Amino acid sequence: MATSICRCRWLRTSWPSILTARSIPSSASHLHRTFASAHDPISPAPTSTKPPRQTTTFRDKLNTGPTFVDFVGAREEKLTPEDALELKTVMVGPEGRKKKITRLPEWLKTPVPVGDNFKKIRNDLRGLNLHTVCEEARCPNISDCWGGSSKSAATATIMLMGDTCTRGCRFCSVKTSKAPPPLDPHEPENTAEALSRWGLGYVVLTSVDRDDLADGGARHFAETILKIKQKAPTMLVEALTGDYAGDLEMVKLVATSGLDVYAHNIETVEALTPFVRDRRAKFRQSLDVLRTAKESKEGLITKTSIMLGLGEKEDQIWDALRELRKIDVDVVTFGQYMRPTKRHMKVEEYVTPAVFEMWRLRALDLGFLYCASGPLVRSSYKAGEAFIENVLKKRARKSDTAMADAAGDLPPRVGKEV
Repeated sequence: MATSICRCRWLRTSWPSILTARSIPSSASHLHRTFASAHDPISPAPTSTKPPRQTTTFRDKLNTGPTFVDFVGAREEKLTPEDALELKTVMVGPEGRKKKITRLPEWLKTPVPVGDNFKKIRNDLRGLNLHTVCEEARCPNISDCWGGSSKSAATATIMLMGDTCTRGCRFCSVKTSKAPPPLDPHEPENTAEALSRWGLGYVVLTSVDRDDLADGGARHFAETILKIKQKAPTMLVEALTGDYAGDLEMVKLVATSGLDVYAHNIETVEALTPFVRDRRAKFRQSLDVLRTAKESKEGLITKTSIMLGLGEKEDQIWDALRELRKIDVDVVTFGQYMRPTKRHMKVEEYVTPAVFEMWRLRALDLGFLYCASGPLVRSSYKAGEAFIENVLKKRARKSDTAMADAAGDLPPRVGKEV
């Protein structure tokens, strides 16, 4: 109790008496209180004549420091192009059952498709019940082609007549069936509507093989092209068709339906055709398709594609190119075969970019109008479309100029013609 009384008495003591009991300097300046982070106004920071040192990061120090070679004392040698492009292998699987696999080369790795434009095109296709070979064939360029800054800068290859093929080529991942679903009668109109929305200047149409139909789907193909031209007369159309089981009348029907480029892929060299393509697809039959299309319409550009990495030989590629030039094929593309699933053919070789460039130059030397060649190039790759678009527009301008000149609408040319 006494202790409590003493505490109360101490609390009742006035604060001034307590403060006066201590010796506090009278100067008011010493009573000024500052925060720990504040600068002391009395002692300003010393000025320095040296320029402030630029801050460095750990990465900068690491990059300027010694390398691993300096520690181990080995001599670093530059890699040759062959060594840099050498394929790497790795052992995978549980102990006792490991197997060696070849890693995908760096030049064949592509980004995951993302972006707003990619989503817009995909949603448009779903809303109109349309299919694209970009998705069905698992094309590695889908991110590049669909991911443009706008729909007009994008490229999509529309696949007509459904997503199920009647043939079973050993390189293709498109679904197969002997009796696919019936054709959608609204597909030509829906396709033309979707393309008019995008405002494309160039479009590629392709289709599955429909051997279950009497005409192979040629009339459906031709109707789609007519609808597109009605809605967008200036749009350039490329048709990548099948062989219609060798019915050349159906080839003529599609070739004269208003398209600008007729494409049909031979896929591989003649010697490998029976092992790569469906037994109903023949090398000479494909040549007949390309020749007939060329003869059906004056000025029609014909185009084909060859996959490398299936085990083809150099002389076999030469023979295929010469056969194509005999029938005046204008455009050829080279691309790397990529195995879609384990059920499909194995990749025999990953062809280097240097070899693709070599075949591009060789094709141009043989007289092809254009050749797109590269590991990721496919028959519908947009680089080829851009070039063909320019060629067609240049031809149209030249034709208009010649007609106007013949009619006397243009003044006489003066000087040297370029």
